[in-house]
Amino acid sequence: MASDRPPVYPEMARQRGEQGRTVLRVNVGADGMPHDISVAVSSGYPMLDSAALSAVRDWRFVPATRGNTPIPAVAEVPVRFRLENP
Repeated sequence: MASDRPPVYPEMARQRGEQGRTVLRVNVGADGMPHDISVAVSSGYPMLDSAALSAVRDWRFVPATRGNTPIPAVAEVPVRFRLENP
């Protein structure tokens, strides 16, 4: 990923001690932009899944290529939410 700022950890989820891993399925265009994003594997916490979706919408990807030509592709992107000091 060209720019992959981590998601904002929802404060309510942090207070509740929620942590986990969301896997997103991202349709990446030939332009490197995420065009469709869906939750492939939920963290089990809707707030964390939503934060992951929001963050990845702003990411820019290095597109797949065929030869030297950028092409659309699907990527599975794991996003981990971990409380360092729960």
